[in-house]
Amino acid sequence: MKGLMQDWPLTVDRIIEHAARWDGDREIVSRAIEPDAAAAITRTSYAAIRARAAKLSSALAALGIRPGDRVATLGWNTARHLECWFGIMGMGAVCHTLNPRLFREQLRFIIADAGDRIILADPVFAPLLAELVPSVEHVVILSDEAHAERQTLPGALAYETLLEQAGAPVPWGEFDEDSACALCYTSGTTGHPKGVLYSHRSTLIHMWMTLQPDVLGLSIRDVVLPIVPMYHANAWGIPLSAAAVGCKLVLPGARLDGASLHELIEAEGVTFAAAVPTVWLALLQHLEQTGGKLSRLRRVLVGGSACPETVIRRLREHGVETVQGWGMTETSPIGTHSKLLPTIAALPFEEQLPTRLKQGRPPFGIDLRLRDADDRTVPHDGKTLGRLQVRGPVVAAGYLNGAGGNVLDAEGWFDTGDIAHIDAQGYMQIVDRAKDVVKSGGEWVSSVEIENIAASHPKAALCAVIGVPDEKWGERPLLVVQLRPGTSATPAEMLDVLAERISKWWMPDRVVFIEEMPLGATGKIDKKALRLLVPA
Repeated sequence: MKGLMQDWPLTVDRIIEHAARWDGDREIVSRAIEPDAAAAITRTSYAAIRARAAKLSSALAALGIRPGDRVATLGWNTARHLECWFGIMGMGAVCHTLNPRLFREQLRFIIADAGDRIILADPVFAPLLAELVPSVEHVVILSDEAHAERQTLPGALAYETLLEQAGAPVPWGEFDEDSACALCYTSGTTGHPKGVLYSHRSTLIHMWMTLQPDVLGLSIRDVVLPIVPMYHANAWGIPLSAAAVGCKLVLPGARLDGASLHELIEAEGVTFAAAVPTVWLALLQHLEQTGGKLSRLRRVLVGGSACPETVIRRLREHGVETVQGWGMTETSPIGTHSKLLPTIAALPFEEQLPTRLKQGRPPFGIDLRLRDADDRTVPHDGKTLGRLQVRGPVVAAGYLNGAGGNVLDAEGWFDTGDIAHIDAQGYMQIVDRAKDVVKSGGEWVSSVEIENIAASHPKAALCAVIGVPDEKWGERPLLVVQLRPGTSATPAEMLDVLAERISKWWMPDRVVFIEEMPLGATGKIDKKALRLLVPA
């Protein structure tokens, strides 16, 4: 017998429809990205976003876009970019967020692989698009006629002109909830990037997952700042989550330096923000140099790579709770979140810290397991390592165009490529990527743990551990350090901070100092590039 409930398809357009109807006047603050107005702040609302997104849908339909077509965006976190999301998805097309930090060859491949028909881009990316010479039907510059960049991109259309000339509205929704709505590509650190195609249903389920109190826990009382770019796994879903609860949303544009972020956080009363560790380190450095304070910021989410202990400690000094999460493009991307169990929250901070440094527990909607080399289940004892596998309604079942073949095992589990352990209380901790793991004398060395401890040194800006060949042990860990500006250090100083905190056989044999750590397209340290940069 079926339940007697309404058939109400879970489609993304319902998020902005709800926000516009019930929280239409709530503010969306955005930093402009035009070269002559980079410091300007614009203000709009959910009702205005919904109205302009509907006009964009009409304009796209006039350009020949139909449900299922791919429309790419190449933009920073702005109100216009958010309008693009809702305008594209609302009409049933697929919003493909392009990452400008990828290599040119990767972007060319991605645009062709996705079958993008139109690209909507910020003016600052016009030179990049001209270099790519994308085989798309139209390029739309997300600005007005004055910034249409037609000298760089002949034939480019101006976004504001398109909206002004938009015709009759096109219907939103009215398609199956399993239809595709968004497309994100993996960072392509091994081989070509692969496309992850999200459905409307999975996207709404992910939104509800994020709103659990033990995940993001957002409410209408929050002021939310997603610093993580909208092209990085859809800004971890945060813009959609903010719209769903109707809270004030602050979008930082292209200025992600410590000074600009601090100014925005204080001016707009931000209470919750999310970014990768390198962003928080830059903000903390700015606060130390200027004596700045964080008056209303109370919670931050750190993801993308493991959160260094120093970030947790230093933000706490400013009255800010740091929660780290783990996920990947293939998990939409929330996978785990390190909120504290009541028994752990009752402990003194120093005793909480080992748990805070773990990637956390899965929310409802995600299941985890660990498997060893013989495909046997690994116990949750907090020390036995295994390959991390996930499954759930927001986990990819395959890649666009069949890339990578069948990615699920017979029971529907997806192998993340991470090596991890899970403790008796359910907290998962990533030890390494399988491709980056250091195996010395037949045993795994946790490069992540060494990196986190080394990063607590007051002179360290960024730290990375890579494996280098060793005749006796097979591999040994090498510590690579980028020092903070104006400081100097010796290898012995960096190794001293590790003493008594790691096993002796984990201790790096060498320390190498470099001027600048290579970062990948999502702000993570690029260990592939690092191995080429640092001599074995």
